[in-house]
Amino acid sequence: MMQRIPYARQNINQDDIQTVIQVLQSDFLTQGPAVERFEQAVAAYCGAKYAVAVNSATSGLHIACMAAGLGSGDILWTSPNTFVASANCGLYCGATADFVDIDPRTYNLSVAELAEKLNRSRQQGTLPKVVIPVDFSGQSCEMKSIRELAKEYGFTLIEDASHAIGGCYQDNKVGSCQFSDMTVLSFHPVKIITTAEGGMVLTNREDLYEKLLLLRSHGITRNPAKMVGDSHGPWYYQQVDLGFNYRLTDLQAALGCSQLQRIDEFVARRQVLAARYNQALSRLPLTIPYQHPDAYSAYHLYVIRLHTGKLRKTRRQIFEELVGAGINVNLHYIPVHTQPYYQRLGFKPGDFPRAEQYYQEAISLPMYFGLTDAMQDRVIQALQEAIQ
Repeated sequence: MMQRIPYARQNINQDDIQTVIQVLQSDFLTQGPAVERFEQAVAAYCGAKYAVAVNSATSGLHIACMAAGLGSGDILWTSPNTFVASANCGLYCGATADFVDIDPRTYNLSVAELAEKLNRSRQQGTLPKVVIPVDFSGQSCEMKSIRELAKEYGFTLIEDASHAIGGCYQDNKVGSCQFSDMTVLSFHPVKIITTAEGGMVLTNREDLYEKLLLLRSHGITRNPAKMVGDSHGPWYYQQVDLGFNYRLTDLQAALGCSQLQRIDEFVARRQVLAARYNQALSRLPLTIPYQHPDAYSAYHLYVIRLHTGKLRKTRRQIFEELVGAGINVNLHYIPVHTQPYYQRLGFKPGDFPRAEQYYQEAISLPMYFGLTDAMQDRVIQALQEAIQ
């Protein structure tokens, strides 16, 4: 039986396994030194001052919004072309979520749409407190332009870079926070590097860093300088805020440290795979991923857009034929505003037409470090046969 090809998969080697075993044999399984080592390593790699490891990127988005002071009566804007967590994090804080339609080339949040919506919202008194651009598929948003808008309109800028560690923007690593107040990373198994589940928030601001640390672990501090009144002794702690248990374990952090040593190798292979796809698919009735000249994509995803008007088959038929051929393609993303929960909040189809049109045409092809040339050739051949 022919092996099925997943759309994404982690790559674990013996060094990764041995690193985790060493933690299992150590004194700390959680809240130990491996977490801090991982934070320091990621911060150094990305070029940021501070890093706070958490148990998922969703948790990271949540506490980033809280650190930004997002709350009841406030508004968060993000892209409709993302996983629901990018919007849900605002709702967790009691805020309202809204969306900005996508750029038709990069599928990231459109800077032009953002500028126009901000201008209208200022006149209406409905400006956002937080904007979360999403680095879709591993390609950075146009962060410099968005940062200029943040300065003009006074919103906190949280970059959702869950797809993009290992990528670059204007010669800086994604995560440097050169243009964002905070950047959130994901280490889910389908991402560039993995800690099984896990995430991280990066920032260059000490005030946000201190707040993030507090929110990650129940709002509890052992620092006498941050307590109300005097400490009772070396055992003493105080809860000074309402936080959460969003901690990453030392087992996960150790795996992350080991994976990080291969990140440039991982991204380089994804670039090669993307180039092979580009060459093989260039004559088919579809659009290959556009790459902005300011960005170097980590290529978490490789998404094609079918020219459905030129095809005899529907996108669903092509998708199902690929799955039937052993190619586990996927789809990223169903526009968040079309989800039943968000429709109950007042959104409706037609609100963000570019994202909706993109959704009707998109298919995510397999993209991961372990995808061999021969496996990729199978994907290409199956796609060619399905389209004909």
